[in-house]
This record gives sequence, structure tokens and C-alpha cells, in this order.
Amino acid sequence: MKDMLAALEALTDRDQSRRGVAADILGDLLRGTALDTDSARLVVGRLVSLAVNEPVTTVRESALNSISEAFNHHRLPLDLVEPLTAAMPTMERELLEHALYILGATHDPQARPLIEPFLHHPDPQVCEQAQRAAAEITAAEPESPTHNS
Repeated sequence: MKDMLAALEALTDRDQSRRGVAADILGDLLRGTALDTDSARLVVGRLVSLAVNEPVTTVRESALNSISEAFNHHRLPLDLVEPLTAAMPTMERELLEHALYILGATHDPQARPLIEPFLHHPDPQVCEQAQRAAAEITAAEPESPTHNS
């Protein structure tokens, strides 16, 4: 818990390298099983804020990568990561791929309209990641009842 609190505090450090290291440390915590769901949500919320507001691309990428790690052990709601969508139109390809993965990992059907604009992105890698994210949502949707006529 002490490591988590110190890393959360370092996310606002003036030094960009400290912010990046803090995001990586939080990713390590999210990758493991040390955090309960409430702690994971707190960490992911702060990392989302960093990913949206951070001016340094490498720090943003660390934050997005760390958010991705959370989905290995936690089911997180779309509304927690949805603020990423405001920054997606201006993200570089690598960042955009992370953000699309995160939206798909929520398994929330309401993420589909947020992903769909990127299905026709000029970069084929972004299109491919958008297709994977949309498929992730489709795979997680409960089967609809069949209707026999």
C-alpha cells in the first residue's frame, strides 16, 4: 500500500521521468494481485487522468500500458476509462492502440460506438486494433435468445 501511495503521489511530480517511473510501478502493482478492486480502480482512474493530460508521449504510453495491466485481474467499468476517448483523436498510433485495447477490455457494449470511428482509420494497425477491441466486446456479450418462428 505504501508503494502505491508513493507512486500515486509521484504521478504529479515536476520531473517527467519520475512520472513515467511512477506509472510503471503502478503497472507492476496492477499486473500482480496485490491490489483489491477498489485500489485498482483508484490507480486506474489516476492513470487515466495522466494519460489524458500528460504532455510527454513516453509518460502517456507508460500510463496506458499500466492501465492495460489492470484488466488481467480486474473487471473495470467503461466509465472509469471513458475519459481517454477525449484524447484519442490526437493520440499517436501506439497510444491509440493502447486506448482501443483498454476500451475493448471493458467488455462493455457501450464502448462499441467509441471504437467504431477507428475501424476506418488511415493507419492499418489502428484499424486492426479497433477490430480486435470490437471483437473483444462481441465475444463477451451474452448470447441473445434465439427466436424460432
